[in-house]
Amino acid sequence: MHKAIVAAAMLAAGLATSASAEGKTIAVSWKTFQEERWKTDEAAIKAVVEAAGDKYISTDAQGSAQKQAADIESLISQGVDVIMVVAFDSDAILPSIQAINDAGIKAIAYDVQFEDPNALYITFDNVGVGRLMAKTMLEKGRQDGNFAFIKGDKGDPNATFLFQGIMEVLQPNIDSGAIKNVCETFVDGWKPDNAQKAMEQCLTANDNKIDAVISENDGMASGVVAALTAQGLAGTVPVTGQDGDKAALNRVALGTQLVSVWKDSRVLGKMAAEAAVAMANGTPMEELPGVAKFSGGKKGVEMNSILIPPNPITRANLSDVIDGGWITKEEVCAGVPAGTVDVCG
Repeated sequence: MHKAIVAAAMLAAGLATSASAEGKTIAVSWKTFQEERWKTDEAAIKAVVEAAGDKYISTDAQGSAQKQAADIESLISQGVDVIMVVAFDSDAILPSIQAINDAGIKAIAYDVQFEDPNALYITFDNVGVGRLMAKTMLEKGRQDGNFAFIKGDKGDPNATFLFQGIMEVLQPNIDSGAIKNVCETFVDGWKPDNAQKAMEQCLTANDNKIDAVISENDGMASGVVAALTAQGLAGTVPVTGQDGDKAALNRVALGTQLVSVWKDSRVLGKMAAEAAVAMANGTPMEELPGVAKFSGGKKGVEMNSILIPPNPITRANLSDVIDGGWITKEEVCAGVPAGTVDVCG
């Protein structure tokens, strides 16, 4: 017992007096912790950081660029080793990122890109998500007809990345005249009620003659499906989405949504935390597993990045989200008629 106490005291003294390989501090500056999804990310991050013997701390900007700047200033003053930043405003955050660089602290752009060549950018491949939504539409939904495009918030880079991927896949069919783009609109805040209004206007303008809807996420898809339901069109007009929202996965089983591209935030959190721990201990970004160059932002700044491939969930592979512990079979299959979906029986 005496030897253990002495050893513990020596270890504590060592950590207090030197920046050894142990006892690093990994911080996260969340843009807003009110959204349910970030709690999933945080649990995955904390598990990795604490398993490595390091310390996890975080701040919540509560949807304010000014508060996020103050939060980061506070984290810098605490002498942390790595700051993972979920940027509320990708441009407004740049002076804070410069301050992180100047302090000799490593920065990670987590899920939301800010353009700084010294930072690591880790997210799901959002251009790839767009491609998957469009590819699934062509393979399992519609290859022709009147298409509506319900895009995310105009100020979010991810809305543009998604649309880029969507157009890469659909452009040949548009060029041939098979697909007609009859509605295309950004949706403020990605809000479902705003998406529902946009879809209602689209249906009215086209006498309900809409054959397919490319919605850029599941929340907006809920508004789209509500608008289609009111006109008796839900289930006959294929609708895309992404995020793996539980309600969306139930809609996939019910047949009112064609696909939800699943981005397992547990994987994102784990990979980002592993990168942060490695960077805190001196591993160069270029040597991290899966790292590649990315310069697809609006300013074209080249960054080291890790882009995680997502998984498109349709009726055919709903078992993936159930087996992965993301959602229960009961939640997926609620209200689904017997015999219509394999996984529901």
